[in-house]
Amino acid sequence: MQADSDMSMYRHQLYRTWLSLRHRPQLRNWVYGTVMLSTLYFLYQFISPSDSRQTFPLESYVEPELVPQSVWDNRAERVKKAFQHAYHGWEQYAAPHDELKPISNTYQDNFNGWGVTVFDGLDTMALMKLDHEYKRALKHVEDVEFKLEEGKYAPYFETVIRYLGGMLSAYALTEDPILLRKADELARKLDPVFGTPSGLPYYGVNPDTGATQGPAIGILAEIASLQLEYTYLAKVTGKKEHFNRAQNVINIINRANYDETGGMMPIRWNTTDGTPFDQSLSAGAQADSAHEYLLKQYLLTAKRDQESLQLYIRTATQLITELMYISPTRHLLYVTDKVPSRTSHTAQISHRFEHLSCFLPGLLALGVQELPLDDIDFMDAFDKDHPAQRAQWEKLRGFSLRDVHLWAAQGLAQTCWLSYADMPTGLGPDEMLFYTNMPEQGAWGGGWFAPKTAAGGARPMTRTGGGTLWVDALRSWKRSGARGVPPGVGDKTPVVYSKEDRVRGAFGRDYSIKKDEYLLRPETVESLYLLWKVTGEARWRDRAWRIFEAIEVHTKTPAGYASLRTVQTSPGVKDDDMPSYFFAETLKYLYLTFIGDTPLPPDKWVLNTEAHPFPVIQWTAEERERFRVGY
Repeated sequence: MQADSDMSMYRHQLYRTWLSLRHRPQLRNWVYGTVMLSTLYFLYQFISPSDSRQTFPLESYVEPELVPQSVWDNRAERVKKAFQHAYHGWEQYAAPHDELKPISNTYQDNFNGWGVTVFDGLDTMALMKLDHEYKRALKHVEDVEFKLEEGKYAPYFETVIRYLGGMLSAYALTEDPILLRKADELARKLDPVFGTPSGLPYYGVNPDTGATQGPAIGILAEIASLQLEYTYLAKVTGKKEHFNRAQNVINIINRANYDETGGMMPIRWNTTDGTPFDQSLSAGAQADSAHEYLLKQYLLTAKRDQESLQLYIRTATQLITELMYISPTRHLLYVTDKVPSRTSHTAQISHRFEHLSCFLPGLLALGVQELPLDDIDFMDAFDKDHPAQRAQWEKLRGFSLRDVHLWAAQGLAQTCWLSYADMPTGLGPDEMLFYTNMPEQGAWGGGWFAPKTAAGGARPMTRTGGGTLWVDALRSWKRSGARGVPPGVGDKTPVVYSKEDRVRGAFGRDYSIKKDEYLLRPETVESLYLLWKVTGEARWRDRAWRIFEAIEVHTKTPAGYASLRTVQTSPGVKDDDMPSYFFAETLKYLYLTFIGDTPLPPDKWVLNTEAHPFPVIQWTAEERERFRVGY
């Protein structure tokens, strides 16, 4: 009755307003004009081709601080349902093969053909309490024979982080003995890979014949990303040979001479004598997980492996002081790499920024939480007589190391997020190139490292515009006595290009896109998860939710989720590919971001580079004696 009365009163007020306008033509014309202009403005905002807002449907924005945990719990359930949807698609169309092709509903065997999706998804099923899926997966693991035809080789790095890591982490969560037995079996079959003179692993091995494959020059990520898996395997099996494999890699990378690289591990290594091969440096492909394992090996050993900690500090310092830059106009912080010069033996800055490098803000944030950065005597981590290392340290003198690492984490995470928010799909490209100088007369005039002038001559990279080293900007900011957040830190507005913007060559983002595919990668959501846990700032959690929404809108198929060929058009153009790390990492990190109390507190668990969790190890006195633990 009350509703009927309110509606009657509302209609009466409308009628009185209409009568008033009918007898007052000037007021009537003003109201009509205002309504018309408002309508046109509304249409322009929502139809204009240069609209810079997200184009995929999102729920109405609510300040993240006001979102109750019950809503986040529902969002975690959404992620769980996404996992079930994709995994059931694999079971229906691809089992027992490696990965589902989610458009053609067929399969591909690109990682040994043993069903890598199962092994990568095991611990996520356990965390999500997907008991039925887990029991079926466990039966698959028990039945697998780790065999390959003669002439075929298991890629060692991928097999360790996906298969071995997946079984060990699921064992840590469930204590199912099948998993430990199969993990030990796989490690024994892979063991011939260590047949190099140095003991660093070859690229690949046939688990039946023991034949190995690989060049004499190994890639850093592939030779130095096994410490976590083998150290934990040694702990739970009690076998010294597994511990020795991990410790040998740790010893080699810790005693290497880094004079030519300023204290940081280069990309290429000689597997014959275990020495660095060149001066190439990167936080992206070919190097990322090796840097990651420095800090995580220290944490896994209950903060006892001091040598790994010192090398992590040297690496983080060089990344911050030598490889982080500020873009020209938006002041985006990004980390890049040094690549070999074609004309000399030195390396030059590429200003390429990879999606793979977006793991770094999360790693830095983890270090901020777990390390007493302002209490450690960091000079112990540096060669005091080495000019390059001393110069790096001097650049940071006067700063709180905790502040600097947190600023770097926040600034990089902001750029990683913007690479998503800048795209019409809301999903980020695989590689970008940052401008070091803005183009003259509206046209980009050449390479990103040394852009050409309008007259065609080369122009050197400046130190005051684009391409400015972040630490230089930090020091200038500190000297100026400025307040607030330092350069490169803080929220920034997304810039979404229309089709017309792309055709005419817009430059408002400070970068161009080199590889515009989205491969369902986890690195950005990994860092958003860790920034949320370390800072407690709800913006990181909210952004992770928006990425999940975009994944749902643009990548979902009837059988699973597909990579995108391009993120620059909406709707996204799908590719027939669903990597197993989507189950191990992307969905797991999203789930952990949305649930309430974390089941994996960072002081008790360490996640490997494939997001497989291992518990922190406490060695008994007997184990320390038997393994000869040196820390």
